[in-house]
This record gives sequence, C-alpha cells and structure tokens, in this order.
Amino acid sequence: MISLAAPWALLVAPLPLLVWWLVPARQNRVAALRLPFFRQIVAATGVEPRAGATILTRRRLQMVAAVLCWALAVLALAQPEWLGPPVTQDKAARDVVLAIDVSGSMDARDFETPDGTRQQRLAAVRDVVKGFVAGRDGDRMALIVFGSAAYVQAPLTDDLDTILGLLDRTQVGMAGPHTALGDAIGLAIRTFEVSEVDQRFMILLSDGSDTASRMSPVNAAEIAADRGVEIYTIGVGDPDAQGEDRVDLDTLGTIAARTGGAYFYADDQAALTAVYDRIDALAPREVETVSYRPRHALAWVPMLGAAVLGLLTLMALHLRAPRPEDRP
Repeated sequence: MISLAAPWALLVAPLPLLVWWLVPARQNRVAALRLPFFRQIVAATGVEPRAGATILTRRRLQMVAAVLCWALAVLALAQPEWLGPPVTQDKAARDVVLAIDVSGSMDARDFETPDGTRQQRLAAVRDVVKGFVAGRDGDRMALIVFGSAAYVQAPLTDDLDTILGLLDRTQVGMAGPHTALGDAIGLAIRTFEVSEVDQRFMILLSDGSDTASRMSPVNAAEIAADRGVEIYTIGVGDPDAQGEDRVDLDTLGTIAARTGGAYFYADDQAALTAVYDRIDALAPREVETVSYRPRHALAWVPMLGAAVLGLLTLMALHLRAPRPEDRP
C-alpha cells in the first residue's frame, strides 16, 4: 500500500497557474527605426529582408514536459512511501530485579534435592532460578548479587541469555562473607530508576540475617514501596542457626509486607520450585502489544522520473532545433 507522509505538499501544485495568471510576462523595449517605404528601399538596394524582432513561443513538447516535471516534483515533496504489512510485537510491561545472596553461608550443603541428596545452597538455588529466568521470555530482568556489599551483575535487559550466563558464574563469597540485605534493596531501587513501566518487582533470596548494611532493610523496603516496587522475599537458610547463619524470617516477612509483596520459606529444592510457581501466580506477566507498519520511502522515484524526463526533453529540443546553415 502506498501512502503520502506529507499530503499537504500537494497544495503547492497550482502555484505555476497562479504565477501565470497574476504575474504579467516580461517585455523589453528596444529602439527601432520605422521606414514608410521599406519594401521599395529593399527592392531598390537588392537586399534580402530577414526577421527582426521575434516573440518567443513554447513548443507543445516543452509545455507537456514542464507540467509533468512539476507534478513529479510536487509528488516527491508529498513523500510517498510504501506501507508494509502490520507487524505486531509483544512488549513486556514489567521489570524484574533478581537479588541473590552469595555470602559465605550459601556454601552449606544442606539443601535437599528431589532425589534425596544434599546439595550446596547456592547451586540448588541457581538451578531453580535458571528455570525461572528462562520462563520470563519478554520480560526485562536485572541481576544483583550481595554479600558484605551489593553489586549489579546485569542491569535491566531483555537479553535473558546474559542473565543465565552470569548466574552460572556466581560463586559463594564473591561479594564478601557477610549479608547486606538493606544495601541490596537500595541498589535495586537505583536499578529501577531507568524503568518506565508500572509493574516493577524484586525477588530477594537470602539465607542469613542482615549484618553489613548501611541502611536498615525495613527502611529500604519503605523507600521501595514509595517507588512502586514490590518485593518477594525467599528464605532458604536455617532459622534455628546461630549468628549470621540464621535466616531472619521476621525481617524477610516485614520487607515483603511493607512493599505489598509476599514472603516464602523454602528448605529444599522442591519447595523452592513451588515458591517460584507461586510468584508467577501472584505476579502474572503483563504484556503490552505494539503494532506498527514498516515504511519505505519512495520520494526518489518521482524525483528520478522528473530528472530523466527533463533530460530527454532537452535532448529532443536540441535535436529538433534548426541548424545555422538551415536558417534563411
């Protein structure tokens, strides 16, 4: 389908007619000598008379070519373009930040797999999280790892393969041995500053209590709530352990409650998988459908036509012009 991007340009089409009607033709006055007996003088002198003053006239070919060239130029100004078939894309209407605890306690091998074997906490979490990320096709995700400090491994991106690759490279202790829950939430808030969608939520997974944050996790959760960020917290540690190894279920529950999210506790791999399924149910994916039609500019076609037509007309006029030796 062909359409015009600037149809208002067609309004200049009658401009030559207006000039023709409103602007008079240019006339030049020249000095001349009038002889009342011109014919007799010519006959007496034996001189052959020739044409004097002439009025320039336009040939029909010139007029037709001029009209066509002007029409093609106006058409080019109107920017014709070819509209392709509609293309529909599904654009994610939510952003997700995944924050994973990689403190020293995540090295404990007390996570039970479905076959009954014991697995490292981080390895078990990583296996389940990879399945969750793979199912987020169309969403933008960011990855944060935290220990004694929090670090952005990947900003918000729809390249989930990059997220999966970075998950494979996470190691226990790479961010320090302690746990900074508040700093992880604060870093997630800054990560969401570039987000322009309404649905923004964070998944915070930890197996310890906050011991290294510069900001209280609850205060950070309050700020997150003000910014429209929902936090889903997951505890995977031992609530009966001592010191930093004891998962602070109360704090995780408070963080989730303050932001309108939800809190979960998972003590084995099967329970962790069920947690992510539950998160999918609580925060279903929202999709924004974007439709557009590709456009291909065609203004060069009438411009090329006008140029070729003009050149051909000039060649025809030159070939048909009388030669000097043919003139009387």
